[in-house]
Amino acid sequence: MKLMNKISVVIIAKNEERNIKRCIESALFAEEIIVYDSGSTDQTVNVARNLGAKVFAGPWMGFGPTKRHATDLAAHDWILSMDADEEVSEELKIEILNRRESLIPDVGYRLPRLSQFLGRWVYHGGWYPDYQLRLFNRKHSHWSEDLIHEKVKSNSVENFTSHLNHYVFNDINHQVQTNNRYSSLQAEDMHQCGKKFSWFHFLTKPYVKFIECYFLKGGFLDGWVGYLIARNAAYSVFLKWAKLKELS
Repeated sequence: MKLMNKISVVIIAKNEERNIKRCIESALFAEEIIVYDSGSTDQTVNVARNLGAKVFAGPWMGFGPTKRHATDLAAHDWILSMDADEEVSEELKIEILNRRESLIPDVGYRLPRLSQFLGRWVYHGGWYPDYQLRLFNRKHSHWSEDLIHEKVKSNSVENFTSHLNHYVFNDINHQVQTNNRYSSLQAEDMHQCGKKFSWFHFLTKPYVKFIECYFLKGGFLDGWVGYLIARNAAYSVFLKWAKLKELS
């Protein structure tokens, strides 16, 4: 039987030689794999090409615009969008293959994402199920233009049940670097949108974030890793407001 809903996997990457092989190999069931590389200086491009992916090079334009441009490079309208540090679990692959011919074009499909940090799968603290709308038909759904916290805009949404695995940080240093980078982007976005610095938010929101992640969302159930996640989430909020003060 001829397949109607052929899938293009679209991956954005930069210096991801540590992750890209696992990511691509988990998605080899798709008819096409696109890797959009925004300036890697390691072996990311070579590894991707050796695994049969179509590699395109181009500038980084922010998360939303970059993902939208990468999606336009695909040959098929059904898109499975992935980051290089993600992996299609075996269960998710089976679910996609079983449902692919019944996918509805104007529906975007959310995948529950399960993250691993410091060798532990994290189920609490707001990290799970972390639904991500990643499977969609580009004729009916599209990436937003947001430079950060980008999202797929779709007329309707349905959920899958199997996990997209996420190998979120290599180590604590990687988490700190990521928080520093994202807090800068968030502060810049707030500044451009006219958000004003608030001493009240600066002094209280980091504490509220820790309480939310560690106590209200059960981060304490993930042991030391859960405490580390909550502390770093609070610190990221602190950095965001401090950088907004700096910009203003």
